[in-house]
Amino acid sequence: MSGVLDALGGLGDRLAHVQADFADPLQPARVIEEAGERFGHVDVLVANHARSSAQSLEQLTATELDLSWAVNARGSVLLTQAFAAQHDDRRPGGRVILFTSGQHLAPMPLELPYAISKGAIHQMTASLSDALVDRGITVNTVNPGPVDTGWARPELARQVGNALPAGRWGRPEEVARLVRWLASDEAAWITGQVINSEGGFRRWVK
Repeated sequence: MSGVLDALGGLGDRLAHVQADFADPLQPARVIEEAGERFGHVDVLVANHARSSAQSLEQLTATELDLSWAVNARGSVLLTQAFAAQHDDRRPGGRVILFTSGQHLAPMPLELPYAISKGAIHQMTASLSDALVDRGITVNTVNPGPVDTGWARPELARQVGNALPAGRWGRPEEVARLVRWLASDEAAWITGQVINSEGGFRRWVK
């Protein structure tokens, strides 16, 4: 984590770090509250956290289903709720950007707790958007496709790379550009949308 913080310029007037476990339902609100206390107000919420879970139907457990739901889906809703609570008539507007994982485009049978909880984010987008649109807050969700953040094993990296027309995974900066646009005034007319940014991912290619 220290390397990431250093790459962003280090902790200071423009950057702070809060550690939280979203399995605890009180933590999403704490994160928003601490951000508000540190910087005065939160104008944009980007909820790109995730609990990954590799369990098939035969392997899955109630414990993992509950944890994946709590962190991925419930955590995103509670972050949005706390974010919206900071906005009133004195400071209308704001941006909420959630993240899903393409489970609405193809099955993910070996990652069921993850896929199910991320699918809930896809489905909640329109409803959260409608709940907040009258307050000038937009809510959109990004499906970034496979992004190279160094987690994939070599065989998986090769296989997925073959299924992407560019011959490579997406880059974090490519996701960041879309998020930056959704957070900008240029995207003020866009809300309730799930945006697939996958570089033409051909899931049928092995």
